[in-house]
Amino acid sequence: MIEERRTIQRHVLLMVCLWLLVYVAALFSPPLMDDADATHANAARNILVTHDFVTLRVNGIRYLEKAPLPYWLAAMSFKLFGVNAFAVHLPQALAVLGLALLAYRWAWRGWGSQTGLYAGLAILTSIGVFLFTRIFIPEVLLSLFLAAALYCVQRALQVRDSRRMYAAYVLLALAVLTKGLIAIVFLAGTVVPYLLLTGEGRRWRELRLLSGGLLFLVIAAPWHVLAGLRNTDAYQGHGFFWFYFVNEHFLRFLGRRIPHDYNKLPGGWFWALHLLWLFPWSLFLPAALVAAWKHAGNLRGFSKTETRKTVLLLSLFAGLVLVFFSISTNQEYYTFPAYLPLAVLLTAGLTTAEQSERVQGWITGAHAALAVLGTAIAVTLFVGLWQSRHLPYVPDIGALLAHRGVGGYTLSMSHFFDLTTASFAALRLPAALAALTFTIGPAVAWLLRRRQQAVGSTVAVAVTSALFLVAAHIALVRFSPMLSSAALASDFQQAEAKGSIEPDSQLMLYGDQAYGSSLPFYTASVLPLVEGRSTSMWFGSTFHDAPPIFLSNTDLLAEWGNGRRKVLFVPEERRGDVDRLLGSREVILAELSGKALITDRALLH
Repeated sequence: MIEERRTIQRHVLLMVCLWLLVYVAALFSPPLMDDADATHANAARNILVTHDFVTLRVNGIRYLEKAPLPYWLAAMSFKLFGVNAFAVHLPQALAVLGLALLAYRWAWRGWGSQTGLYAGLAILTSIGVFLFTRIFIPEVLLSLFLAAALYCVQRALQVRDSRRMYAAYVLLALAVLTKGLIAIVFLAGTVVPYLLLTGEGRRWRELRLLSGGLLFLVIAAPWHVLAGLRNTDAYQGHGFFWFYFVNEHFLRFLGRRIPHDYNKLPGGWFWALHLLWLFPWSLFLPAALVAAWKHAGNLRGFSKTETRKTVLLLSLFAGLVLVFFSISTNQEYYTFPAYLPLAVLLTAGLTTAEQSERVQGWITGAHAALAVLGTAIAVTLFVGLWQSRHLPYVPDIGALLAHRGVGGYTLSMSHFFDLTTASFAALRLPAALAALTFTIGPAVAWLLRRRQQAVGSTVAVAVTSALFLVAAHIALVRFSPMLSSAALASDFQQAEAKGSIEPDSQLMLYGDQAYGSSLPFYTASVLPLVEGRSTSMWFGSTFHDAPPIFLSNTDLLAEWGNGRRKVLFVPEERRGDVDRLLGSREVILAELSGKALITDRALLH
């Protein structure tokens, strides 16, 4: 028992160290990005300023499409650490650590501490977990609350502990306050078939449906009721209840949400991309599947009844999430809640495979695949570095990218298709680090595997992925001039401070606020939007007390050059429209990655 406790302590220490390396070091930079990142940060900042915990607002407009808990947490983080990117992303980083520790505990109970270690490492070093926690979205919190609720349900049934069952209802309420009714769908849609398939439906009274349901409502209902009472009579007489429950839940699922601003991944890509989101651990999927198929009946892990039930519960959970979003409109990160169950199942299969000589070849094949992929990635990066060796370093990487418009930039991964060879001039450091990592890491992992050092080999895979994610973060920082308008917000403030423009100049934004949502965040101001009554601003703009921040092209032309100095932020996507509209009446104040600040009169000096 003492030795096992020490083993667990070593495993947890290793996971915490990797978490510090990958996630905590990434909290301080880059600045908040435009679109969802800064939009959601603006909602949290409004809570801090107004102390209104019921009605979210962005740029002064009601923002009713999201559940409030992530914004409450960010507002509290602002209170503790100041209004900055670190405070915005700290709750998400802590949620990743919580998710890894939960995966460790769940896998440890089913298969032992070694599987627990593998599962925790998989959460911490999978590409998808890292990539989709770079922006302020609720998926990681939802995943933590939902997975913890399911774990509590399973444990409550195993040990007949009503306290754990009530904890599940608390966690479900928090999940609903994080993402909405979908949390109920995923929990009930997993637990009900689980009980039926395990023959435990007769134990339904242990679910504490009445008392647990009342506890759930005490936590989850007040905000929904208050939000409904305080937000009425908007579009066609609708209020919060229609917009949040009907429009944002049911119509979004059916692809009929108003306004229609979401894409759906093609079916093949939807499924295949999960091999990328779970990389490098997805390389062990064939070995895990073969091990489960050949040895499910006689290996220690799969011979236990409770372990079989764990496999069933996790499979139902992951399958429901994946199937649900394969039908619904989706973004790449919507299936985030499936990552934990998939990681636990995959790593359980890996440890099972390690116990059987008949499956060793499949593990060797996974390492061979990682070595081949690593070599290919390293060679590609070295070629790019060599070709760009004489090119000067350009801080504004946006000037070096193509603009292919894949997915109309409504998919979160669209900008990755804009990379060009010239961009290596701005990515030398992260490219070199990634190239060296993939040159050395897979070889070390393979060597350790050949020496029968299974744990060491798996840790080497995790460290390889962690170092690659560090390189990816450095690259993301280099991309920040393109992805964020924080630098332009600083240019505007410096121009006021230096006297280039008047201190009371009116900053405005052309198009949807998502184009430059970091501007109102970093300038701490409400910006008029020209032709921007769209997407997340649309429904809030239909309330009778919405501030008059929405201007048309006609309004802009009438005000341009009159009264207070106007400074207009123009996103690259709308630059041509503005040039045609204003012509010679625009004066450039600052430009960055195709975005510009233009003003309506000559600079003072």
